[in-house]
Amino acid sequence: MELKNELLIIDILSFILILVISFTHLQAVRIILGLPFILFFPGYTLISALFVKKEDLDSIERIALSFGLSIAVVPLIGLLLNYTPWGIRLYPVLFSIFIFVVIMSFIAYYRRTKIPEDARFKISIELNTLKGKETSKLDKALTIILTCSIIFAIGTLIYVITTPKVGERFTEFYILGPTGKAEGYPRELELKEEGKVIIGIVNHEYEEVVYNIKVRIKGKISDSIGPIKLKNEEKWEKLISFIPQERGKNIKVEFLLYRKDRKEVYRDLHLWIDVR
Repeated sequence: MELKNELLIIDILSFILILVISFTHLQAVRIILGLPFILFFPGYTLISALFVKKEDLDSIERIALSFGLSIAVVPLIGLLLNYTPWGIRLYPVLFSIFIFVVIMSFIAYYRRTKIPEDARFKISIELNTLKGKETSKLDKALTIILTCSIIFAIGTLIYVITTPKVGERFTEFYILGPTGKAEGYPRELELKEEGKVIIGIVNHEYEEVVYNIKVRIKGKISDSIGPIKLKNEEKWEKLISFIPQERGKNIKVEFLLYRKDRKEVYRDLHLWIDVR
């Protein structure tokens, strides 16, 4: 069986990947399409544009060079993007590689049309390839080794991507001034005057966590905020206020962070204020 225009299939799969990333959250489909999009398609289309005749390279050389050139081309595209206003971000990288693949596919197809059909490179799928008399034992061994190596490399990469190493689990808990900067904290207040600060939480626990915040002034709980449900790497900020009910100097205003699954205080912050 011969596949006459595999380049069109590569372009279609690349376009489908863009649609999946742009409009869905199908992680499995992203990985299945994304791996060949990064590791194989750029190099294969470039090889196809450079070597259009079937006698230029054999199948094993094309496959090996496709992986090697992909690993070389993709970082170069990223390097060029680094000097553009778009930078190295998901969509600029995605569209840049897609444009490269489409341009190389067009060049390869155009060059193929300029040579006789029987001289063009075509993908032939033959189940009895390894049984042919003309295939030497060395070629058979190299084919098997290369195929196993590619399968192992792809399997290892999929495992690394789908099971990332879990780092340190922690939660960021911080106070900012009313303007959103690490300054301008209330230091002196009149009795029953409202003090304002911004409280922030960032979840780095590698799981969804439900938080609660309690404001304690001079040992007494004055306010409670929550529940606050955050996914991993999700951030929460809110401007909150507190009102002191007693005069005094160096009154401690505490902000206590609790996790729903724990009774004790998980994180705590405080300010010292003078109430006139």
